[in-house]
Amino acid sequence: MSPAPSRARIRPWLVAGDLAMAAAWVCAGALVKLLVYGPLGFGGRPEAEAVKVSLSIVYMFIFAWLETATGGASYNPLTVLAAAVASHGGPAVYVFTAFLRIPAQVIGAVLGVKLIQFTFPNVGKGARLSVGAHHGALAEGLATFMVVMVSATLKKKEMKSFFMKTWITSIWKNTIHILSSDITGGIMNPASAFAWAYARGDHTTFDHLLVYWLAPLQATLLGVWVVTFLTKPKIKEQEEDENKTKKE
Repeated sequence: MSPAPSRARIRPWLVAGDLAMAAAWVCAGALVKLLVYGPLGFGGRPEAEAVKVSLSIVYMFIFAWLETATGGASYNPLTVLAAAVASHGGPAVYVFTAFLRIPAQVIGAVLGVKLIQFTFPNVGKGARLSVGAHHGALAEGLATFMVVMVSATLKKKEMKSFFMKTWITSIWKNTIHILSSDITGGIMNPASAFAWAYARGDHTTFDHLLVYWLAPLQATLLGVWVVTFLTKPKIKEQEEDENKTKKE
């Protein structure tokens, strides 16, 4: 997760950063698949998944570094939503996130898909829902909830090691992605899901909105709330200990 925004962290240039990173993210994911099944020749072989995961971890580190370098720009609406909710920054942060940052990420992802399809016409059409809408919503929501729980917990613990935090998050995301890939594609990113659906022309269907927007957004809010609730007693205990120390 990127650092939680506060009132002082409402930076207009993050909108441009979100757009650029969302475009780059969908291109990176598509290029990895093209590389694995094309020049590297792993198509249909058991080691193809291992190579994809390895390459995915590499570019996840790159994007994590870009998030830090840009002060919080992100490619995933769920990341900025979770950060806005966790920050308790007030209406200004929510408006900035919902009406500027998330739309910028969606537009960036669409531009990225258009670019990669123009450059490589055989890139494919993205992940598709292979089960019923409600089954898919449950799978995508559960996958998102598990990823948000880990990311939010790492944020709460204020892990200082960039490498360890990114490593844990990357391995966990890839694991959840593999487990849910045959059901919904394991996208856990509404902007990317919308971009590929837009390219196919099914971005306004009930199935798409339920599975790739409503379910993961609700799972994100629930995940942040659960982590906040579970960590509150520890914070209260620390405050009580500090008060006792001051009295003594």
